[in-house]
Parts: sequence; structure tokens; C-alpha cells
Amino acid sequence: MRTVSLSLATTATLAATPAAAAGIDVTVNIPQLKVAEYHRPYVAMWIEQAGQPAAHTVAVWYDDDMKANEGTKWLRDMRTWWRKSGRTMKFPAAGISGATRAPGPQKASFTAGKGGLPNLAPGNYVLFVEAAREVGGRELLQLPFAWPPKPGQTVRAAGKTELGQVVATFKP
Repeated sequence: MRTVSLSLATTATLAATPAAAAGIDVTVNIPQLKVAEYHRPYVAMWIEQAGQPAAHTVAVWYDDDMKANEGTKWLRDMRTWWRKSGRTMKFPAAGISGATRAPGPQKASFTAGKGGLPNLAPGNYVLFVEAAREVGGRELLQLPFAWPPKPGQTVRAAGKTELGQVVATFKP
């Protein structure tokens, strides 16, 4: 049997170094559409375990600065998300609500056990990204993934109208 001894300084350094938490970095590309009346899209992101009906919302981007929380009345235009979990939520929802985003790449990061991302049990999941735009269309993308993630695990999906490419990069 081999004995390993660490100096007090080494032990203190190891104790002070935080363990990297598992999580997901998502980049949502919002296209600039050439239309007469452009409105930034509302976007909802949620996670479902494969084969399970429950959905867990991780982010909702909507017009959150309107007086009397008036921007919430169009959240139902993201129909799939609204039916699965949106209609039961209170807004603004701490840790997951945010303003609509401008065209271009928009980033969001989620850490397991913090903010909107729950501690996920091992298994297969789907990250859904849905967008709806006033005087526009609606689009839903699905990004399947396994949890816990493997190093370098990345999933991509490309929209055709309201969403461009969406990339989810997983941190083990």
C-alpha cells in the first residue's frame, strides 16, 4: 500500500479550488428579417426528459419592460411551451425571465442546480427552443442530448424562419 501525503498548503489549495459545475451554453442565432414591420421574437427554452410529459423552463425572453407586465399577454404565441409549462408560471420569473434579444448570436449559460437548470438525473433529454414574433411566424427546434454530458458534447439545430442556428455546448 502506498501512502500519499499532501502538504498543508496543497490541501488548502485543493479545498479552495471549486469543482466545475455541469451545465449548458446555448447560442441562439436570431435572424434579421427583411420585413415591413419587424419585432424582436419572444423565445422560450425548456428541457424535457425523453418519454416524460413534464417540462422545465430554463429561459424566457419577452418584452419584460412594458408597464403593468403587459408583455406577458403574447407569451401564449409560443404555443408548445405555453401548453407545457408557460401558462402555469408567474412573470417575471426569477432567474429565467429576460428581455427580447436583437438579431445576431445571443448567448445563454445554465449551470446545473442554479438559475433555471435543475439537477438532472442521468438519462436522455431534449432542449426545446421556440420563437414567436408579432406580425411574424413561430418556430420550434429540438436538440436531443444525454446527461451527464461527455466532454465536448455539442448539439445543433437550424431554423428556417424565426430562428437561425442554435448550438448547445455541454460542460461535464
